[in-house]
Amino acid sequence: MTNKPAIPEPENLDIKQCWELLRSVSVGRLAVWADDHPDIFPINYKVDHGTLVFRTGEGTKLHASLGGTPVALEADGVDASSGIAWSVVVKGTTESIKLTQDVLDTVGLLLFPWQAGRKDHFVRIVPTSMTGRRFKVTPPLTWWSPLDDATLAGLE
Repeated sequence: MTNKPAIPEPENLDIKQCWELLRSVSVGRLAVWADDHPDIFPINYKVDHGTLVFRTGEGTKLHASLGGTPVALEADGVDASSGIAWSVVVKGTTESIKLTQDVLDTVGLLLFPWQAGRKDHFVRIVPTSMTGRRFKVTPPLTWWSPLDDATLAGLE
């Protein structure tokens, strides 16, 4: 018999819960395929009618996101008072927003990048799949194992 506390199972979230959580934050990580390797970029985004929209300037992020390969976006959060964390992953395709009315509609989303500079390209992520989970953050001692002592001994 062990005295280890039970580790609660993560809760799988339904699509509605995933969208609610995606609306609650504005920063995520965009994963793209750039030339011959994966790359990840932090982005500011907004939810817009079942899609995600972000602004960017010229460069790798823009060209890789519109390069014809699928993308993924991951957003997460944690409630410090309850210790409950969540993570949502959206996989999908992208399209450039170019029509004047569509660009004007996205401006109304109040999508403001954190980094200064020219960000005049709007990109829409159209989800093909979405998964999410919520879980209790466990104390570090929960994850102790005999290997932790071996690692410390190897550093001495």
